[in-house]
Amino acid sequence: MKWLLVILTLFSAVALGHEVRPAYLELREVSPAVFQVVWKTPMRGEMRLALDVVLSGRQDILIPPSSRLTGDAAVQTWTLRALDPLQGQLLTISGLDGTMTDTLVRASFLDGSQWTQRLTPSQPEARIPVRPGALALTWTYLKMGVEHILLGLDHLLFVLALLIFTGPGWPLVKTVTAFTVAHSLTLGAATLGWVAAPAAPMEALIALSIVFVAVEIVHSQRGRHSLAVRMPWLVAFVFGLLHGFGFAGALSEIGLPAGQIPLALLFFNLGVEAGQLLFVAAALILMAVLRRIPISLPGWFSLAPPYAIGSLAMFWVFQRLALF
Repeated sequence: MKWLLVILTLFSAVALGHEVRPAYLELREVSPAVFQVVWKTPMRGEMRLALDVVLSGRQDILIPPSSRLTGDAAVQTWTLRALDPLQGQLLTISGLDGTMTDTLVRASFLDGSQWTQRLTPSQPEARIPVRPGALALTWTYLKMGVEHILLGLDHLLFVLALLIFTGPGWPLVKTVTAFTVAHSLTLGAATLGWVAAPAAPMEALIALSIVFVAVEIVHSQRGRHSLAVRMPWLVAFVFGLLHGFGFAGALSEIGLPAGQIPLALLFFNLGVEAGQLLFVAAALILMAVLRRIPISLPGWFSLAPPYAIGSLAMFWVFQRLALF
């Protein structure tokens, strides 16, 4: 278990964090050269991130910006006329390079074409292509899926707890597969609007699922053989349904392009699965390496990992209950 001490140290260093909420910009052409603009920026307390939209071409503002607050974001809407064609213009998010957030940009045109791009602090600008294609959209959502799971500490901690619970080998394969199938089902169903669940209780339940697995790890180490010990894949499937709602909540915050929802949903989910596999592979490699390091550990140390995981997850439970 000495390998786990290293992994848990990394988790603890960012225990208070979660994935960074992105900004969102939508440009929708409603009549020739006339665009309705929706600009959503994250809030820090009562302060809006100082981000601005800059287009390189000439434009007229037909309807001035109006603002409203949604709790964790400020939303501005306005209407502009592009005096120069929007396709081919350089779009810049001013101030993005001084933040730790991203901006998802979506433009849709009367001819049915769409363009989706993610701008980052290291790349705060992009040129709107003359003929947007689906390849950029799939790559954007694939990357967002990978980054969401790798920055979603609660989801990774649950996968880590499952790894400890089952150990490497066939039981781990079955358990992770069950988790993948379950959260893919609810991710798709919730995103398509077939099912719905309140976000705040779901987030608390996701943290509580980690506590449950941590408790089961302690029970198994003490020789108590519960249903969870005999059928860990069933536990992973049941709780995977909850985690799928968490993924769906993140995806709904990002937004999906009208007319290309199935494609964006598919590649976001593929990104989540790819990120999950990367994490499991990295954990298994780290286990194998650290096991070769001769370190003498006291007998009680085997209980330290599940207690550490359970304590961190219980902190998240109380933290999220406080947001109800």
